[in-house]
Amino acid sequence: MRLLLAEDEKSLSHALCSILEDNGYSVDAVYDGQDAIDFASNDIYDMMILDIMLPKKNGFDVLKEIRAASNMIPVLVLSARSSVDDRVRGLDLGANDYLTKPFSPKELLARIRVLSRVQYTQRDDILNVGNINLDRSSHELSSTVGSYHLANKEYQMMELFMSHPNRVYSIEFFIEKIWGYDSNAETNLVWTYVSYLRKKLNALHANIKIKAYRNTGYSLEQADD
Repeated sequence: MRLLLAEDEKSLSHALCSILEDNGYSVDAVYDGQDAIDFASNDIYDMMILDIMLPKKNGFDVLKEIRAASNMIPVLVLSARSSVDDRVRGLDLGANDYLTKPFSPKELLARIRVLSRVQYTQRDDILNVGNINLDRSSHELSSTVGSYHLANKEYQMMELFMSHPNRVYSIEFFIEKIWGYDSNAETNLVWTYVSYLRKKLNALHANIKIKAYRNTGYSLEQADD
């Protein structure tokens, strides 16, 4: 799960990134409201954690602009502005939740899990393509012959494939979505994870496969008879 963190206090941002990454999330950090809007428009994030008191554009303006653009990314506001009026304003502008500072990391993680469960309820907890299932809550990839628990990046990649079968994803998209803009990940790392998934699909006797398109990317498709 990839998160966008918009927090201008860099020491807090670094601490939050460490907490979130230690709990299995991938995080990109931005430090002003305009970058929050620009990054959110890329449609690679599953959730945004948003401070209100940001430079360039404050969090309320960020909410206005992304919702006006029909961007429905779940937003958890994390702010020192704790008045009832501020909380109501944030929620009315489209925030899905509002947590005030100071906060407990355990509560922050719990709020993120709640928003994640809402997303999965609105979609499906179990993805199915061909004879393969992917459980979004347990990260289990399975068929009638067995199952595998997917590690974080394997799971993120397989969820993308199974959410949109037959869609071709570029290597650059995987790097941005799973490893992040500031990552030093190279193209061969994507191939490595595709190889891991192919081996698991083969072991599960899958009737689907990950097909490579030269100079284009990868797609999950029905296996050839």
